Amino acid sequence: MIQADLTVILPEIVLAVYAMVALLGAVYTTKDGMAPLLVWTTSGLMAVLAIWIATSGNGTNVAFNGMFVDDGFARFSKVAILLSAAAVLVMSQDYMNRRGLLRFEYPLLVALAAVGMMMMVSAGDLMALYMGLELQSLALYVVAALRRDSIKSTEAGLKYFVLGALSSGLLLYGASLVYGFSGTTLFSGIIQTAKHGELSVGLLFGLIFLISGLAFKVSAVPFHMWTPDVYEGSPTPITAFFATAPKVAAMALFARLMHDAFGAAVKDWQQVVVLLSVLSMFLGAIAAIGQRDIKRLMAFSSIAHMGYALIGLAAGTELGVKSMLMYLAIYVTMNVGTFAFILMMERDGQPVTDIEALRQYGRREPGKALAVLILMFSLAGVPPMLGFFAKYGVWQAGVQADLTGLVIASAVASVIGAFYYLRIVFYMYFGEETEEALDTHSSPILWAALMGSAALMLVGVVYQFGIEGAAAAAAATLVN
Repeated sequence: MIQADLTVILPEIVLAVYAMVALLGAVYTTKDGMAPLLVWTTSGLMAVLAIWIATSGNGTNVAFNGMFVDDGFARFSKVAILLSAAAVLVMSQDYMNRRGLLRFEYPLLVALAAVGMMMMVSAGDLMALYMGLELQSLALYVVAALRRDSIKSTEAGLKYFVLGALSSGLLLYGASLVYGFSGTTLFSGIIQTAKHGELSVGLLFGLIFLISGLAFKVSAVPFHMWTPDVYEGSPTPITAFFATAPKVAAMALFARLMHDAFGAAVKDWQQVVVLLSVLSMFLGAIAAIGQRDIKRLMAFSSIAHMGYALIGLAAGTELGVKSMLMYLAIYVTMNVGTFAFILMMERDGQPVTDIEALRQYGRREPGKALAVLILMFSLAGVPPMLGFFAKYGVWQAGVQADLTGLVIASAVASVIGAFYYLRIVFYMYFGEETEEALDTHSSPILWAALMGSAALMLVGVVYQFGIEGAAAAAAATLVN
């Protein structure tokens, strides 16, 4: 039995053991001298594990008496998590190295965070859920404050830690209520309790607290307050990481909990998710209008986009989960390209985050400006970019689930949000030229990430590289 359990969790074991062995190896050798090598080996291992998970897994396998679930939904999410984490690691090396931030702990903390995320999306039990969530969170608290000589970075790490502890408390209190009123921590046991009729008041309160704790992790309003400050204060590559893999993990965990544990009570949690979605979309769209720092702008953008993704979850259907997974995959791809460009924004070798610096950028760097235009249009949901089809998918799921009002609200929020994306394009092509232009040279890796992401937003419209089929198969394993 133990051997079968270990086989199911083998990818997690491989990554965890690698991180611990590499940590000891670095400590007893050259420490930070090994950092560049560790970045490449960690990202390479993540890519290999992603391919392994995508090609070798089939069916639904459970370990530790149902506490760990390996199904199509978990595998889809893990592939997205590992590939986005690997991409961000590779993109970050040059930036971190030139600023003295490339410490050997950095790629290993990212690896341990990825282990936590993989545990989150495979959780079949409230205790397994919390273990994965805290492993991810503790690693992220540390990397947020990686720039120890920066007040902003220290503030970001501290604020993330304090508010994260609050969210963990909410989550644990909810879990204790659910356990008390259902008599089990297993999702399969909780859903049997919920099937016997309407949720009891105690279970309902437990569900609300669980949703509140998870809403913090996905930056959903009103639990979003940490996002702008942490995005702005963290080193830019860390911000890029926050905006990609953890978002997929948290949304996947959200969907896993709602469907596997409370799938028999969709009407009870649907209203709460709809409220979170509407608040997130509108606050993200309106608050970003006044932002001049591109990292803070992307923070509010992420809040709005999580609101759109929540439409798929709120639908409570197989189509809703499929559209949510596709939305997350497309969103992560857009963010990788966008943050590759933000990492390129330098003047005399120093990072620049003011969007005013982009004035007339299209005249100096037409290729990069065109790629950014495509990404901004895609983030805004302008057809025919792939970002539009991501929104169309969740809208379709929302309409089929009789959430037409939510879909109309999201369309209005999308129009409002388009303003700040199009303002960046306006600055690049029509704004008055600044006296101090941005540097034109950039890392080949960042250039490739920017161009590749932009190309996918165009080519993916015609050929989606099997993502739609994979997302449909993944959703079918979760909602049955």
